Amino acid sequence: MTRQQENLFEQITARKKELAGKVLILCHHYQHEDVFQFADLTGDSLKLAREAAEAGEYPYIIFCGVHFMAESADILKADDQAVILPDLNAGCPMADMATVDQVAAAWQELADVCGAQRVVPVTYVNSSARIKAFVGNLGGSVCTSSNAERVLAWALARGEKVFFFPDEHLGRNSSKALGIADDEIVVWRRGEKLGGNSAAQLAGAKTILWNGYCHVHQEFLVRQIREWRKKAPDVRIIVHPESPWEVVRAADFYGSTERIIDAVRQSPPGSTWAIGTEVNLVNRLKKQHGDKHIDLLAPTPCTCATMSCITPVNLLWVLDNLAQGKVVNQIRVDAETAAGAKLALDRMLEI
Repeated sequence: MTRQQENLFEQITARKKELAGKVLILCHHYQHEDVFQFADLTGDSLKLAREAAEAGEYPYIIFCGVHFMAESADILKADDQAVILPDLNAGCPMADMATVDQVAAAWQELADVCGAQRVVPVTYVNSSARIKAFVGNLGGSVCTSSNAERVLAWALARGEKVFFFPDEHLGRNSSKALGIADDEIVVWRRGEKLGGNSAAQLAGAKTILWNGYCHVHQEFLVRQIREWRKKAPDVRIIVHPESPWEVVRAADFYGSTERIIDAVRQSPPGSTWAIGTEVNLVNRLKKQHGDKHIDLLAPTPCTCATMSCITPVNLLWVLDNLAQGKVVNQIRVDAETAAGAKLALDRMLEI
């Protein structure tokens, strides 16, 4: 560590102490260690938003994650709290692959084809507040990577088919886990009439999957799993369900970031793991579990570039401004959107 870094970290620590009781810092698991070390709460996106809402009367919540996560926190927080995103460029490419205008147009096309068939919308939490509101107002639900199968089963019990967005892979993996046949799963390709499907294909489908994806989890491949099994026959391979179906099928386990953490933590000393998820989490697990052999599944770093927008420099900038009574980069979800989005979030919690 350079002296410049030490000085920066010392300034952040001092500001945190000065603002004690006023500021709550949240960090997602994919955040770089330079920022993660200052977290008051850590976890996945929805867990953090919920814990922030239950943590007490902190006037300021600093979310070291990406934009949709900060929106969820703003929806669930108290009216007198402010949610701050240290860098407004920290977005989510997957969430941006499904805008509310695109989804609304696709929904109308689907309704025209399916007629009286009941279609239930489900959106992954990795989506904008406007998408969540669209889903909530149509009787649908949000899901996370840990409960997608349960939410999908709930939706199918309510209707004849599910329109799932924005992550095709999470939707497919969850559909396959429920035993839905390949010919009952179709992909809605953005920009094509009927999503590139025939009316008959849509009518026969149980799950219709938006063709969005996470660029990080696209980097994990079946051949990487084969290579690991050759060089380390006792390796345990676990991947995130945003990975393609072929990768999930070839792995030993799959699950959310929290499940990945628990699987490694509960494994015996000497275990060998190849993990298919964002590199900052893998590096942290490697550091925390020195008695185990832990590596990234892919040979090259798989980094969430937008998460990396949050740095110690802009965290300190936010804290400096708060110390002067200035709120910068506040994330606000308008009341109408928040009400619709909360309907979808509350349905998930009920499920």
